[in-house]
Amino acid sequence: MNILTDKNIKHIVESLYKSNLSESISIMEVCGTHTMAISKYGLRQIIPETINLISGPGCPVCVTPASDIDTILEITENYDISLFTFGDMLHVPGSRSSLYNKKSEGKDINICYSPLDALNFAKQNPSRKVIFLAIGFETTIPLTSVVIKRAYTEKINNFFIYNVHKLIPEALETLLKDERIKIDAFLCPGHVSAIIGSTHYNLIAEKYKIPCVISGFEPFDILESIDMIIKQIKNNKHEVQIQYNRVVREEGNPFAIKLIYEIFDKTDSIWRGLGNIPDSGLKLKEDFLEFDAKIHFPVKKIRSKEPPGCQCGDVLKGIKKPFECGLFSNICRPDNPIGPCMVSSEGSCAAYYRYEQLKV
Repeated sequence: MNILTDKNIKHIVESLYKSNLSESISIMEVCGTHTMAISKYGLRQIIPETINLISGPGCPVCVTPASDIDTILEITENYDISLFTFGDMLHVPGSRSSLYNKKSEGKDINICYSPLDALNFAKQNPSRKVIFLAIGFETTIPLTSVVIKRAYTEKINNFFIYNVHKLIPEALETLLKDERIKIDAFLCPGHVSAIIGSTHYNLIAEKYKIPCVISGFEPFDILESIDMIIKQIKNNKHEVQIQYNRVVREEGNPFAIKLIYEIFDKTDSIWRGLGNIPDSGLKLKEDFLEFDAKIHFPVKKIRSKEPPGCQCGDVLKGIKKPFECGLFSNICRPDNPIGPCMVSSEGSCAAYYRYEQLKV
């Protein structure tokens, strides 16, 4: 597909070349949908070489640590439960196995498209203990909150969540504190920002002097957002701008935010590759602990380990690009994923494998 036939896109690309950057800049996108779009439409190849697009921890499946994968596997092994999860999680390898392998062994593991599927199954099967693997950033957390609230109101006592939800803004600051990572600007996630708004990025812009632009997902959106970033850098500015203004408001979605914090409190959370990040996760409030699978289905502590040779941690931090991992496309492929970045439909390795192998 030659997107340069679009006059608007051609105009934006010409503007980027006219910027005449004196040195290379690195822009990190922190959304897996952006990562896929950048690779699919070949955006890296049509912009100046001085603009380096790097992928960050924008895939919730990818940043879920091996310890959580191993724990949920142990629960399926030790308890007679029905587990519901999104499709991408099925093939993510733990230290010794995967949910796909457990399913093939006869464990009751089901793919769902919404936590409501799991809740409805629990209601229809009151003698069956049902766990929903609650994963995702701020985009999906409100729906988990709705489900918990409904389970509480309807007194559904056989429904639980294994919660691995995470919050994006706190992770961005952690990335900026790592001296190995060069980040000159952030391409901020549109879906997440539709919920939280733009003000949560103000600290990044003000404290670290980093331009932030909240972008939509079409090629023109992304290129225009990059152009907005370049203009900020050229004018020595560091602001939070909203390119995706047809969806994102400065205040976000107050109703959704209120709903999240009716059910959850902030807590520390471990991210694959980034380690423990303060206040980057969520825990159920005391009134809703009856739905916490981690409490109701305890398992022995597991010594988790990353797959040998897998560089997903460095890929998620933007230190390495997927093709710099020795396993990429050689041993690690979508039909034989070694790490989560090759498994997920939003993973950087999956994006590079599908769209960029002939371009690197």
